Amino acid sequence: MRRLFKARYAVPAGLVGCVGLLGLFGFSPGPAQAVGTPSTATPVTATTSSSSLPTPIGQPTAPSVSSALKATSPSNKTGIFYVNLPASFIAPGQALFAANCSSCHGPEANGSTGVAPNLQGLGAGTVDFWVSTGRMPLAIPGVQATRKPPRFDRLQTLEIAAWVQSLTPGVGTQIPVVDTSSADLESGGTLFTLNCAACHTITGAGDALMDGAYAPSLHLATTTQVVEAIRSGPGNMPRFGSGNITNTEARDIAAYIHGVIQHPSNPGGFALGGIGPVGEGFVGLLLGVGILMLVCFWIGERT
Repeated sequence: MRRLFKARYAVPAGLVGCVGLLGLFGFSPGPAQAVGTPSTATPVTATTSSSSLPTPIGQPTAPSVSSALKATSPSNKTGIFYVNLPASFIAPGQALFAANCSSCHGPEANGSTGVAPNLQGLGAGTVDFWVSTGRMPLAIPGVQATRKPPRFDRLQTLEIAAWVQSLTPGVGTQIPVVDTSSADLESGGTLFTLNCAACHTITGAGDALMDGAYAPSLHLATTTQVVEAIRSGPGNMPRFGSGNITNTEARDIAAYIHGVIQHPSNPGGFALGGIGPVGEGFVGLLLGVGILMLVCFWIGERT
């Protein structure tokens, strides 16, 4: 009888525990990772001195490179300004493009081969987004380019972007420098929920769309890549101009993604997927029903 009595408690308790653990781990999307490995093809070596390289994305411009950049709009309360890449980047960028991109996009980046689209008029920011995220050069043709480790280093990426931009000066998306020090995270969260969460989900983990396409995870995106995506509309993403999302709002969204989504604070100890009432309600219902089930078994045994 004692074994039977223990079994009647152990079975539902074990069931509740297993489902609880499954829910705790199932709700957590986990960190995103770039898939695959960069192509083994060796790009043409750029000859531009690294001293003229803009600082890494998301970091302030260092004094040693400030003379190589010209802001096309002042770094003011918007938190974003756009840069003109040095003319010295154009020649090595053309060599890199000819060796790695022209077979698909054509020698003048106009899509003359019919294999890949025309890049003229898209701007340096659009090229920087696709190349810095490793989506280009495309490794395997498919419905959608997948993020992977980039083939080119930061200098080479900017050189390619500078050459493409030189074909249509002043046209298209420029490369933004984003300062999030004075960003409004509350505003960024609201804007993200209204404009981005429907596809990328509220946790930024990404989700499937239709016909094999998907909204990618934002867990690896830098602040510059976020703004470039907002302004250029890569893939299935709509393009948001300054009339839809201002520079200040774009900065707030980038800060929210880089801060709250990529580095969440979980004072309770369990993130529960970061999706608020859904995960919390699941755990609450599980524990509530589980405890009631055990109480009912206990009452039944006493009766």
